Amino acid sequence: MLFDTHVHLNVKQFDEDREEVIKRAKEAGVTHMVIVGFDHETIPRAIKLAEENENFYAAVGWHPVDAIDFTEKELAWLEELASHPKVVALGEMGLDYHWDKSPKAIQKEVFRKQIQLARKVNLPIIIHNREATEDIMTILQEENAADVGGIMHCYNDSAEYVPAFIGMNFYISLGGPVSFKNATLPKEVAKMVPADRLLIETDCPFLAPHPKRGKRNEPAYAALIAEKIAELREVPVEDIASITKENADRLFRLND
Repeated sequence: MLFDTHVHLNVKQFDEDREEVIKRAKEAGVTHMVIVGFDHETIPRAIKLAEENENFYAAVGWHPVDAIDFTEKELAWLEELASHPKVVALGEMGLDYHWDKSPKAIQKEVFRKQIQLARKVNLPIIIHNREATEDIMTILQEENAADVGGIMHCYNDSAEYVPAFIGMNFYISLGGPVSFKNATLPKEVAKMVPADRLLIETDCPFLAPHPKRGKRNEPAYAALIAEKIAELREVPVEDIASITKENADRLFRLND
């Protein structure tokens, strides 16, 4: 059994064949997944899909690119949704310095508010980080994010930061880039992350792994990611499947 901890089955790229995509995922051994909502449109869809499918769960948060659109109304909405039995995390949230739609100061404010909410409702958080690692670390520390912990989603940064994030109670989740031929950073990380802090994800429909790179990603390809990590760690793929499923269950408190 594989647990894909970050999917966007709730976006329009899957409107034509969503049920077929889900069927292929199950055939590939991907039995569990977290559907991540990040704005007005995708959050209700994430919850609906989680309600309709056994072993599917939802995360709700506000993407940093759209931080400029976030108000107290959205914050209250997220707090209300946090009590839904299928909502297992808040996010994705964080900082994205690649796009310039939302000023950095606003991104930071919205990020802090969501961490504060997560601590209030006692849910783990899913972190989006693009070209903002130092500021992410500072805010996580200042807002005591270790109290709830969470996931460094689709980790694609230097291995040197991994111990610090783990020290703040975060799991390291690897996606399609770990299989890219020239991607050295995620390969290094895949080899050194402690087994009890490793997760896998597709981030579909984005970042499809080799040999599907450039095509629409889907949850079934989590199997390809698990195979690559197993190869890098020199262990059976069944071990990676088992470990990452166990870690996800623990983080999202699915056995409580």
